[in-house]
Amino acid sequence: MTPFKTLDMADLAGKRVLVRVDLNVPMKDGAVTDATRIERVLPTIRAVTSKGGKAILLAHFGRPKGKVDKAQSLEPIAAVLAEKLGQPVGFADDCIGPVAEGVVANMAAGDVLLLENTRFHAGEEANDETFVAALASLGDVYVNDAFSAAHRAHASTEGLAHHLPSYAGLTMQAELEALEKGLGAPEKPVIAIVGGAKVSTKIDLLQNLVKKVDCLVIGGGMANTFLAAQGKDVGKSLCEHDLADLARTILANAAEAGCTILLPTDAVVAREFKANAASETVPVDAVPADAMILDVGADSVAAVTAWIDKARTLVWNGPLGAFEIPPFDVATMSAARHAAERTKAGRLVSVAGGGDTVAALNTAGVADEFTYVSTAGGAFLEWMEGKPLPGVDALKA
Repeated sequence: MTPFKTLDMADLAGKRVLVRVDLNVPMKDGAVTDATRIERVLPTIRAVTSKGGKAILLAHFGRPKGKVDKAQSLEPIAAVLAEKLGQPVGFADDCIGPVAEGVVANMAAGDVLLLENTRFHAGEEANDETFVAALASLGDVYVNDAFSAAHRAHASTEGLAHHLPSYAGLTMQAELEALEKGLGAPEKPVIAIVGGAKVSTKIDLLQNLVKKVDCLVIGGGMANTFLAAQGKDVGKSLCEHDLADLARTILANAAEAGCTILLPTDAVVAREFKANAASETVPVDAVPADAMILDVGADSVAAVTAWIDKARTLVWNGPLGAFEIPPFDVATMSAARHAAERTKAGRLVSVAGGGDTVAALNTAGVADEFTYVSTAGGAFLEWMEGKPLPGVDALKA
């Protein structure tokens, strides 16, 4: 039983349906370079139109800071959306007021309309009641399909849910169900892999995970800070030496909670950070003073994969090494492929998210083989940190 209403419960025939989507896609020279987010919203739009609803899409693009900036207009995206959807998509060059009202009034059942960037109005990010009311006047029903913006209490992500009958879109529903399996009510044992450059950006995440998982793998540059806190010399590696006390606190909290922390026991080191640089594998207590750790070694990978074999649930955020350049991609690729095999065999629920993680899984060619891969950066991280998400909470209200 989901704590929010889903689209299959909604009567949409002939209704104006305001659908909050995430169309904040990368663009270059006016062309969309990655249409993943556009593709993710298609099922919800089709669900609305197949039920005879009029799909009125709300989205933001870039950071125009409450002012009209044609360089951050959603208009070019309407054409890409129409092509992917296989039907015309109208465009209104404002999201409220006479322009939007006029276009909405002319819609027929099954039509799709994209309204201009909600962030062209300061009332969007301020969640201003007058702006919310102006948006709400355009619709009869509200559907939120933008989990990636759910950590923001904005007019189109949170405010509208208090004005109109509200439902989770199909992508939002899939995301929330996957996250529930990942950390909400997971099948144990649970392993979390957390990598990335700095501990400072993931303090809340680590503090939350040690209370929830059976094993926490710490990789990437973050691991160096923990190794240094244990008195190991990490040479010229990326390391936040000033966070040694915090690292020791996290290790102590994990021990108290019965959470195994897996740190590298061996490391791939090099003198320069470039593709195919000369490298060697050394124990973590024998890192040369003039070298830097750029990946975890084979023994460490074996320890991670052994834990993946024991686990029933995996939550992953951040690579184990500098996966963007060979040969420092080996650990991340090996662990990712191993997790994908266990998932395919029905032995593991695997939930991953965060920009670097998605890129790493795509590089490994296994993104489609994980149970769920979230494209929502900030919202995914805040969910992993155990923080409330206003856009989700509003759907439950």
